[in-house]
Amino acid sequence: MSPRIRSYSTVPEFFVQDNPDVDPIVIGAVPPRFGLTDDSKDRWYNLRRKIRRMNEDADNRTSYKVLILGRHGEGFHNVGEAKYGTKAWDDYWSKLNGDGEIIWGPDPKLTTLGEEQARTVNQEWKNELSFGLSVPASRYCSPLTRATRTCLLTFDGLPTSAEHPVVIVENCREEYGEHTCDKRNSRSWISAHLPDFVFEEGFTEEDEIWTANERETHEHAASRAKTTLDMIFDSDDNDFISITAHGGIINGLLIAVGRKRYALTTGGLPPFPMRRIAV
Repeated sequence: MSPRIRSYSTVPEFFVQDNPDVDPIVIGAVPPRFGLTDDSKDRWYNLRRKIRRMNEDADNRTSYKVLILGRHGEGFHNVGEAKYGTKAWDDYWSKLNGDGEIIWGPDPKLTTLGEEQARTVNQEWKNELSFGLSVPASRYCSPLTRATRTCLLTFDGLPTSAEHPVVIVENCREEYGEHTCDKRNSRSWISAHLPDFVFEEGFTEEDEIWTANERETHEHAASRAKTTLDMIFDSDDNDFISITAHGGIINGLLIAVGRKRYALTTGGLPPFPMRRIAV
């Protein structure tokens, strides 16, 4: 039986992003080593050994994982918001599909810059392979196009296994409602365009949660993010987890573990070691 109560917290001292008072702008979207403070040649081997030892030494209620949280690259909706400003975007423009020059809904694509941002992440993965970094066996992704495309580009040319495909998870999607950019395509459309991705059990054909007249609250997104954490910690045996998603839901994950919001830029990828205690 799954535990009834699960509490989460971040584990500091491994990455520069662990400091809750750090300025994400100063760190940058993709810092060297993805922010790992250990700069030795065995750095990723060392991290894996430490996480494994922490799990071995923990009691049966406690477990540790490293969640590598990638935000999608710039999408056309980001360009739209920058063009009109956040207030006008939220009040009016986000509820349309475009302005005659830019199309941002439903489910917009990455811009050229967004694709370049994802390739920058990909290059840092390649840079770190010789220092022990490996692609996580468990990779989860939002169903929205800007996230799936980012995920594809992030892991392009890296050693991955067909036995461990990317899993599309509904709860990894952005805060939803009102904004047309956050309405997803159908399961059939996604499957046709991403034949190597698989879907979580119960993923519906149509988008059944997006509505035109109500925006999801930050609090509900955090609750939804915690459901994703519960799923991962309850059912996934891997210690290193990749999630490609969005700024809103990534901050929902951080709020769920008791950390304040992190102003992650598009194309950013901060890893966060996390502890779960189950009662």
